[in-house]
Amino acid sequence: MRVARLARLKIADGEIANYQAGLAEILTLVAQMDDCDTDGVAPLAHPQDIALRLRDDQVTETNERERLQSSAPQVEDGLYLVPRVVE
Repeated sequence: MRVARLARLKIADGEIANYQAGLAEILTLVAQMDDCDTDGVAPLAHPQDIALRLRDDQVTETNERERLQSSAPQVEDGLYLVPRVVE
């Protein structure tokens, strides 16, 4: 119940046992994974040994920043000026 309160979760009294059992299973699995010997195992970036097909970057559109910013209320040095929302 304390973990639920700390996480700001509203759990009904009848569901507490289910959540305790589930959390205990997760912690048991983490403990099992800690027991595995991973010395000499390289980190895995992808489960399959694949190479991505790459293409050359090509400009497909013209720069229309001036036209698009012409309707903006405030622009300075190519940037939109907006009111500050965080102080």
